[in-house]
Amino acid sequence: MKSADLLADAFGRIREAVHEAVEGIAPEGLHARPDRGANSIAWLIWHLTRIQDDHVAGVAGTEQLWTGDGWADRFGLPFAPYDTGYGHRPKDVAALRVESGELLTGYHDAVCDRTLGYLSTLREADFPRVVDTSWDPPVTLAVRLVSVVSDDLQHAGQAAFLRGCVERGAL
Repeated sequence: MKSADLLADAFGRIREAVHEAVEGIAPEGLHARPDRGANSIAWLIWHLTRIQDDHVAGVAGTEQLWTGDGWADRFGLPFAPYDTGYGHRPKDVAALRVESGELLTGYHDAVCDRTLGYLSTLREADFPRVVDTSWDPPVTLAVRLVSVVSDDLQHAGQAAFLRGCVERGAL
């Protein structure tokens, strides 16, 4: 199996986890939080998708779908255009409101499709390419993509946990 195929499988699993966490849940469940300092399902899914959009666009040399395809306008959030949620405080999490899960999954599906398309262009020789010199050691394409998978899966798991809490009436 090639590296790009393995990464495509991982990103596909993220998509499945996103849909499982969001589909069929009412808006109040998407915004439920265990306490004022915790994240909501909606915020977690938006954030993990923003990170994927930002990081993959960065390594691919393309514009983010958030700004380029009008997703920022569709969401209408009170954040700067290139905000990914990194460093958000509880008031920022509370400010993220969506009318339905379809908006979240629609954006995620668009980003996942773009990611899979990008991965299909890569050769094994592309993965050692340095994409970020601000770290020591510098970050390669392979490390950046694995980092996105890791971050996304953690947040998708958190969203799945919250969904279970909502369904059991714990939130």
